[in-house]
Amino acid sequence: MPVQTGQVGEVDAGIALRALLLALGDPVVDVAAAPHGLDVQVDKVVILDPEDHVEAREGDLVLLIGVRGSRAWSMVRTLAEQGATAVAVKTGVHAQPQEVLPPAEQRSGRSQRLAEEARALRTEAQESGIALLTVRPEVRWDQLQSVCQSIVDDARVTAAEDLAEAGGDLFSMAQTIAHLTGGLVSVEDSASRVLAYSSGAEVDELRRLSVLGRQGPESYLALLREWGVFAKLRSGEEVVRIDEHPELGIRRRLAVGIHAGRRPLGSIWVQEGTEPLAEHAEEALLGAARTTALQMIRQRTQASAGLRLREDLLSSLLEGRIDASALADTVEVHTDRAALVVAFSLRRGAGTEVVEGGAGERADRPERELHRRQLIDLVSVHTAAYRRGSLVTELGGRVYVLLPDLARGREGWRGVEQSVVTLIRRAVVAARAALGLRVQAAVGSLVERLGDVPESRAEADRVLDAMGRDLDGGSDWEVATISDVRSRVLISETLAHLRADPSLRDPRVGRLVEHDRAGGADLVHSLLAYLEAFGDARSAAERLHVHPNTLRYRVRRAASVSGIDLSDPGERLFTWLQLLMEQHDPDA
Repeated sequence: MPVQTGQVGEVDAGIALRALLLALGDPVVDVAAAPHGLDVQVDKVVILDPEDHVEAREGDLVLLIGVRGSRAWSMVRTLAEQGATAVAVKTGVHAQPQEVLPPAEQRSGRSQRLAEEARALRTEAQESGIALLTVRPEVRWDQLQSVCQSIVDDARVTAAEDLAEAGGDLFSMAQTIAHLTGGLVSVEDSASRVLAYSSGAEVDELRRLSVLGRQGPESYLALLREWGVFAKLRSGEEVVRIDEHPELGIRRRLAVGIHAGRRPLGSIWVQEGTEPLAEHAEEALLGAARTTALQMIRQRTQASAGLRLREDLLSSLLEGRIDASALADTVEVHTDRAALVVAFSLRRGAGTEVVEGGAGERADRPERELHRRQLIDLVSVHTAAYRRGSLVTELGGRVYVLLPDLARGREGWRGVEQSVVTLIRRAVVAARAALGLRVQAAVGSLVERLGDVPESRAEADRVLDAMGRDLDGGSDWEVATISDVRSRVLISETLAHLRADPSLRDPRVGRLVEHDRAGGADLVHSLLAYLEAFGDARSAAERLHVHPNTLRYRVRRAASVSGIDLSDPGERLFTWLQLLMEQHDPDA
């Protein structure tokens, strides 16, 4: 029997799927499909296993335990027909994303089968019209069920009081304060920007200009600073009285600071109208400041949680684990318009990329994370100015930017790419100046649909990988596209394949390497320089700072020791690749 974890007889109220995901906090589930968006309602949490009769009701979140393959597809289809809101499954794909698996495991039948099953299940959910959540493998089902049900129950209990909106927005709070004090109210942040205000026609010049400009005029703010008003507001819970100044267009006011502990969040201002303020206006203002502080903190927390959700959805889309519609619904971008991905990396002075699990990770982790957060903030500012719907996230130590909703300009798609490259160059220059670290960026190719951005991300990664390998000055690039470094990318990936397959190693090159190690000779570097100079001994000698005759001797000696026929074009080509592989071996 399916286990219904909701309580009979309770109010028929639940929580939006989006809010449920936010309440879960750090990602324990990923959104794989959301055909109707994330604002669908979850009323109950239901557990099903493969032997259970499939039964659900509208608003159910169904946890499918131990269900795989065709049985999972069938159950998802049936649950969608019965009106369930969402289904949660474990696919086995989360633990080792395809792009981080060793090459042998990437080719393994099991990993391919799991990925194919996950894609098929996602397609089934999308077509059936039900949200699909994929659960991280380390998460226990009983814990997930307990947490989800608690969130739903809490939402049900507080629904009547509407605590999700913290007693209403700041405008309704301003109106409430106005009613209690008998004045005209404005709520401002710590920079004197007007966040909300009450209605009323009896406004003085200061209030009129503040509301119209969404911030107090500088001349008035200077007077308030001179009178010590702001210092008193920041110092604590003290209602500050500002006398009337008819010559300045200022009526009598009360003001109070809004604080979170010792941290100032803003202030509340009450202007007296034609009637005096209420007898207990100051007392009401103190209570309002404390209530508004909670509301402002909650709004900031919700905004932060919303940002984390968007970052998590972008990460999942870049890894190909969710349908594009799940992200599009959340950030209000289009799935059928062009997009591209830009990848950023931070590098130390020697050119080594700062990645997760890299050398010295524990020692410099706080500093590394601070630098990466600063990079995200800097990049966000630049890209948001270019495209309102841009998103930034971090994966595996790299920072990724999604630029959606791109439209062909007068110069075609090439013009769009060039404008993005110009934008990213400015961002890299600013980041380098701010962080004092080397910053590199790779611009992926345009894709026609949002769902294809994993391809753009993969290309950006390929370019960034090649930029980081010092092949003939490759690390000199700060911003590049695939067209800038295509040959370097192909060579780097060819070397990676050679390195991964021992059967492709030429034993003759191995003998040459061992000869150098044993005797302290420099035949490997000399032969590599000779091949890269197309057989021009003088040019190769200049590169190595030796006499041309010395270079010629070393080349003849290398051919003798290895047995390589340098007159054969095929042997020259493959020898050059093998020598490059030896020179740039990361394990050497």
